[in-house]
Amino acid sequence: MELIDILVASVLILIMFGIGVSLNWKDTSNVLSSSKPLIVALISQMILLPAIAFALCSIIDIPNYIKVGIVILAASPGGTTAGFITYLFKGNTALSIILTTINAILTIFTIPVLVNFALKLYYGSTTEFHLPFKDTMIEIFVLTAIPASLGILLRTRNQNLAEKIGKYAKPVLIILLGFVFLLKFFGGQGRAGITHAEIIEILPSALLLNIVCFSTGFLMAKLFRLGYKNEISLSVESAVHNTTMAFLISGTLLHDEQFGKVSLVYAMFSFWTALLYCFIISKLQTNAKQS
Repeated sequence: MELIDILVASVLILIMFGIGVSLNWKDTSNVLSSSKPLIVALISQMILLPAIAFALCSIIDIPNYIKVGIVILAASPGGTTAGFITYLFKGNTALSIILTTINAILTIFTIPVLVNFALKLYYGSTTEFHLPFKDTMIEIFVLTAIPASLGILLRTRNQNLAEKIGKYAKPVLIILLGFVFLLKFFGGQGRAGITHAEIIEILPSALLLNIVCFSTGFLMAKLFRLGYKNEISLSVESAVHNTTMAFLISGTLLHDEQFGKVSLVYAMFSFWTALLYCFIISKLQTNAKQS
């Protein structure tokens, strides 16, 4: 593992620990016992989003490498960034963490099927690949479940200390997340060799996918009357995909950097559109309460 990977992993662990400190075991047990939001979110992410991605690719006239890249993105689950944004805007953070964990496990099996279907549909060929089960499971628990659980445990054992940490957590975590983005773009995927012409070619489709993903999560939450906190969680988890996993699939497993360029363009703006989306939704929620 390179030094940059170790630094990114360390920061992500700290972020998940900081998020966990704001929760308690009751929050997580409520998500599991009141399973309606969890089931709706899983249906939305595992079934609706891939189906919508294929539908978009059949409607818009774009090169095949963008179509495959869009399917890879839609099939990739939310990640640490989605959990942090949910936490920042007071969504259902426990739901977000549980969703990230469950989806990451499910996509070990679903991503190869969906991506191979896309390759067959758009290129007339398939390839034998699978997500490394052991490495993926380690990443899920080391970067997500374990640090979040330790944060929750600290709050259970020493609430005063947890509240002191939580008081400074948001500004510190924002700085750490910015550090992660800098590391990724200038030390890793930022050197993917993408041109300005490719960015312009990919950007409209990537933006359209982003808007559709936000809308899908939001409308599903509205349709099933899940409330504001779950609206934030479902929308963000649907739209802020794990682009690191998408890079792995494109470059390492499929050996085609072209597909990864779609994820790179998406990563350039998805964090900022999520912040804008949540800011608007939170303002509307505040105004609705005041009126």
